[in-house]
Amino acid sequence: MVRRATGSRTDRGAGTPLVLGVLAAVLIAGLALVGAASAVAGTQRVGAAADAAALAAADVMLGWVAGDPCVTAARVAQAHDAALVGCRAEGLSMIVTVRATVLGVAVQRSARAGPPGAREVRTRAPCVWCG
Repeated sequence: MVRRATGSRTDRGAGTPLVLGVLAAVLIAGLALVGAASAVAGTQRVGAAADAAALAAADVMLGWVAGDPCVTAARVAQAHDAALVGCRAEGLSMIVTVRATVLGVAVQRSARAGPPGAREVRTRAPCVWCG
């Protein structure tokens, strides 16, 4: 005859709630991580939109593409599901600011684009090409 160890009958089945609790905690943590990763990816998308819009505006400002720099930047930002909220020329560089909504929160990013050394030209001497 096989005998079981003597113990309290109240311990019987206690593993099931423990396993369910651990699974619920893992599920909640996983959902939180997915939400955080989505937010990070969304803010990176807004940064990429700002970079692309600044590059497009700089191309127009430097004469490589015809048009208005800020109109072109607005079109590029809109193609990235963002809105252009600021656009200005500073020396040979273009500085643009875009805004988009990520998980219900407004995210704003700025970017600067221009030829290499544009900042140094502006700070060392007056711009000779700006007219």
